[in-house]
Amino acid sequence: MKQTAQFDCKRLADYKSEHGRMSKKIIKPLALLLVAALLGIGLLIGPQVDISHAQAGAAAKGRARNSAIIATTAAVLKETSDLRKLSVLRSVKSGAQSRSDIEKMILKNLDEETTPEEMHAAEVLLRVYGLASAEFHYRSSLVKLLTEQVAGYYDPKAQQFYLADWIDLDGQKPVMAHELTHALQDQHFNLRRFEKWPKGDSDAEMAAHALIEGDATLAMMLYLSQNPLVAMAFARSLSGEGTSSEQFKQAPRAIRESLLFPYEQGSIWATQVYRRGGWDMVSEAFKKLPQSSEQILHPEKYFSYEAPVKVTLPDVNKMLGTGWTRVDDDVNGEWGYYLILDQFLNDAPYSKNAAEGWAGDRFILYEQTGTNNLVVAQLAVWDSPQDAQEFFEAYSARTLRRYPGAKPLAGSEPNGKIAEWRTSQGDVMMEMRQSRVLIIEGVPSTANKKGLMTTLWQ
Repeated sequence: MKQTAQFDCKRLADYKSEHGRMSKKIIKPLALLLVAALLGIGLLIGPQVDISHAQAGAAAKGRARNSAIIATTAAVLKETSDLRKLSVLRSVKSGAQSRSDIEKMILKNLDEETTPEEMHAAEVLLRVYGLASAEFHYRSSLVKLLTEQVAGYYDPKAQQFYLADWIDLDGQKPVMAHELTHALQDQHFNLRRFEKWPKGDSDAEMAAHALIEGDATLAMMLYLSQNPLVAMAFARSLSGEGTSSEQFKQAPRAIRESLLFPYEQGSIWATQVYRRGGWDMVSEAFKKLPQSSEQILHPEKYFSYEAPVKVTLPDVNKMLGTGWTRVDDDVNGEWGYYLILDQFLNDAPYSKNAAEGWAGDRFILYEQTGTNNLVVAQLAVWDSPQDAQEFFEAYSARTLRRYPGAKPLAGSEPNGKIAEWRTSQGDVMMEMRQSRVLIIEGVPSTANKKGLMTTLWQ
């Protein structure tokens, strides 16, 4: 499995309380890099402390702490195996890592699992949708965020579990239960098969990671419910002095909510699957994978296995003018459209309703060499013309907030089926045909706009 980042219960509760809602999946490089390309590793994010003194204390414990982790790992692995109904096929190596060790691991796996081109694509994709500022540096921010937040992880490559050496062991047994669920998943379902996900459908990749993390989070919650004293110790570890989430708070909303999605939405989904068919059905999902963020957000669509519509778009870089290069080609999904809309609408129920009814989509992202100019073309398919109309109107409203001073051009019908605006970052063109909506954002004045729309509709 590529990287995953799990938040503890208190942090999830605090986050939900602060925002009053859950969000959804994002876009390819975010889905790919936040949940996948990050690392062939299952990370568990937990409470952080000011480690200037904590690291010194942890270093003093040294071998004694490692011995305690090894013994505790064996005990928690057995408990988790019994709870999750997955037998232990082999023991799991374990140990402690310092903050420095964890940072090195993050950097190493980023270098191994992602290319500079993919990191750049993630950064400009955030920018073209207005999800991050032009000054935002994706890679460095991601490293800081994960280094701050990681509390433990299971590495399928080494088949080993690591716990941060500055965290109290007794209070972190739930962290171990979560990560050792990943170890059991790996032994039975081979998590490494998720490392090389086919490019071009990271919405489905996000759904697969929601299965992996939702399963482990549900197991952790059940572990807590069966161990009240451990739950109390865990709660104390979360409320200790010196906790910090500054990097998390500073990260763009799209990144924060994409990191949460596999755990928060995944655990809700896994709970519904568990209630329907117990752990056997959860295990069966590793053979019958969820196919989209829509199936995670709406479990009934997983149970009926409503497959997404496959959408294709032609390459139109030559129609944009000179110097344009395609840097990405992927799927937004229901989760991605929710984030894209609500970043500016700031009305969760409205944005959620507008993104529901998603049936499939594809976008292509272009960048002009030597400039900051970006163009994104996207074609979304909806379950019905009514769903398409709701999305069309919501995206129109989002566009007006995304580009203050946008001027509607002749023939625009923001509440109809055609809309076009001139903005400081190029033209935005939208058209609805039955249950499909075509959008081109950032169109330069040099482009053959009519030809673009005609070609993309073909």
